[in-house]
Amino acid sequence: MIPAKTPKILKQFFSTYTWDLHVQNEKKIYLTFDDGPIPEITEFVLAQLKLYNAKATFFCIGENIKKHPHIFKKIIDHGHAIGNHTMNHLKVWKSNSKTYLDNISDCEELILQHYQTTDIYTKLFRPPYGQISYSKFKTIEKLGYKIILWDVLSKDWDKTILPQECSQNVIKNTESGSIVVFHDSKKASINLKYALPKVLDYFSNRGYTFEAISIKRTPS
Repeated sequence: MIPAKTPKILKQFFSTYTWDLHVQNEKKIYLTFDDGPIPEITEFVLAQLKLYNAKATFFCIGENIKKHPHIFKKIIDHGHAIGNHTMNHLKVWKSNSKTYLDNISDCEELILQHYQTTDIYTKLFRPPYGQISYSKFKTIEKLGYKIILWDVLSKDWDKTILPQECSQNVIKNTESGSIVVFHDSKKASINLKYALPKVLDYFSNRGYTFEAISIKRTPS
């Protein structure tokens, strides 16, 4: 069973990847949303974030950007960060290097179509399913990507847990600097729609702010 809180030993073993962000004397949380953009669901997320003046990072699938460019543009227009989640949600362990890297490049090409030359593009990558491949990731890093994993999983995709459990996975395990994973996907929608408002309200009332992951580069 995948734990809601990433074990310290795993972070230490794969220490070159970003699991959380160091913040000193600041109460900041980094919400992330994987697998969108999806009609209605991504728009629900954007509306909830706006209520709390919260910023987040969306790790988008290229196919979904292609299908729903107007929703993708809303994410950018709302001031959120964008990350690459491959074109087709590929499993790194079942793809050869060329296929996997080409899939990332295809997704990046779609992302960049929505940025003006003067805009700042956040060059972040999160591997689908959280699968790690040392050799492929070394190449991805050479392409200028920062590989973002997580400190806390909401487990919103898991249909065996109740919405209340989903919210508690986040509330009980999140601390300042945590990178938290939700999914703006159909599979996660029931748990997401319950848990996200609870999480935003709980931490906002305790003085936390929600920030986008800001490793920024100007696209060439």
